[in-house]
Amino acid sequence: MHKRKIVVIGQLGTTLDRGEEEKRWSRWRPSVALCQHEDLLIHRFELIYQKKYQELAELIAKDISYISPETEINLIQLELRDAWNFEDVFNQLLDFSENYPFNTDKEDYYIHITTGTHVTQICQFLLTEARYFPAKLIQTGINKRKNLEAKGTYTIIDLDLSRYDKIAQRYAKKETDELHFLKSGIETKNKAFNQLISQIEKIAIHSKAPFLLMGPTGAGKSKLARRIHELKKLKGQIKGLFVEINCATLKGEMAASTLFGHIKGSFTGAVRDRSGLLKEADQGILFLDEIGELGLDEQAMLLKALEEKTFLPVGSDKEISSNFQLIAGTNKDLHESVAQGLFREDLMTRINLWTFRLPALKDRPEDIEVNIHYELNKYAREHGKKITFNKEALTKFLKFARSLDAVWMANFRDLNASIIRLATLSVQGRIQVPTVTEEINRLKNSWRQFRPRGQTFILNNYLSQDSLSKMDHIEKAQLAEVLRICLQSNSLSQAGRKLFDASRYKKKKANDADRLRKYLAKYSLKWQDIIH
Repeated sequence: MHKRKIVVIGQLGTTLDRGEEEKRWSRWRPSVALCQHEDLLIHRFELIYQKKYQELAELIAKDISYISPETEINLIQLELRDAWNFEDVFNQLLDFSENYPFNTDKEDYYIHITTGTHVTQICQFLLTEARYFPAKLIQTGINKRKNLEAKGTYTIIDLDLSRYDKIAQRYAKKETDELHFLKSGIETKNKAFNQLISQIEKIAIHSKAPFLLMGPTGAGKSKLARRIHELKKLKGQIKGLFVEINCATLKGEMAASTLFGHIKGSFTGAVRDRSGLLKEADQGILFLDEIGELGLDEQAMLLKALEEKTFLPVGSDKEISSNFQLIAGTNKDLHESVAQGLFREDLMTRINLWTFRLPALKDRPEDIEVNIHYELNKYAREHGKKITFNKEALTKFLKFARSLDAVWMANFRDLNASIIRLATLSVQGRIQVPTVTEEINRLKNSWRQFRPRGQTFILNNYLSQDSLSKMDHIEKAQLAEVLRICLQSNSLSQAGRKLFDASRYKKKKANDADRLRKYLAKYSLKWQDIIH
């Protein structure tokens, strides 16, 4: 049986690894001594050093090669402004861990924590504990009783910290950091959304099964899928790429070719072999946005690929394999598509194990402000110019953004575009009230064109054509507005308060929820039917 390779990652010991030319072989030098043990064959040693210690690093590499010819030495230069600065050291080592090509299927990794500053050793410990380094710790020392000064001893430490009650708080902190990661660092306040992300985080790091992300256009499905991929990669759970496609763009004979690939000559225009997106996503994540737009033939091929991890490229009689995790996105009701024969029931069953519905921007009014600041920080990074609101301008924009006048048709895409316009027009670096007023008018005008279509769309979602044909135009408009407000509300009572905000004060006992319930019943509608 082929033995797994051992890889050591360690810091150059600028004090401990030194030694006078003639006497250095009789002196214990941790990096060299680690490679002198007959029972620990190190196949590769990644030695991290700073440029000013280049000569010492080259000497240590030479000495390791001399006493252990089987060991491959790689000198990796990292520049630290201050080796005793925790933030600088941690970020440098974190960047290194994120870019290092770990291959845990074939190699065992050990982090040598004897050398380097105490700050370096602490950071190595923390990154190994958090699995950014998918490794064990290895510690070396001197055993003077056995007169092994030059060779010394070594101890391997396996950080299975889940066994220790005393560090349970660190696991809680780690989970919080991962939630923060999935939310792109945005401190969201919406309780339902935070609970949703918490559930997604727990499942994402423990499951390779398909995910189904539902929600309106612009709710953040694609962004969340990408963050799930980045989280799983940080955990060392996947090694492959994040591959994304909007299924609405896959039309005709090119749909199967794009997804599953083709061989040369399989159809007109196939001048060379093509691997296809499923193969590109091998060992990674394939995100199929708007999966409800996928054709029935492609759905059948996708189902086979999910179940058997193999598929046939177009024109080929030879199956190829791909082990990917699927994340599907949709703004449609796929159950309704199944009922209409537009989506395969067996595929729906296969991807419906973990289903999450992302809320629209209008359903998270308390999160609008933090997302505004996130977009402004993003603008600053991309354009090298910091833009801020003055107090009055921010108050005015937030009041509008949280009002019923703010439709947010494209959700966070609308918000992103709005902030970009505000920032671009604020050449002095401050967003003022006149600029906000102009932007509010621009948003209202852009959404106005969608209102007629929106009314038809919303009514068709809840009433049959026969029922609609018996209603006057003014009755349709009123019902559509009622349904729109219901969809923007978290409860029947909240919707009732919005709808009866004036007349409720004329009643001795305001029962807004009951009034709204009776209104909906006239059209055979229930609150549960609307919010689901």
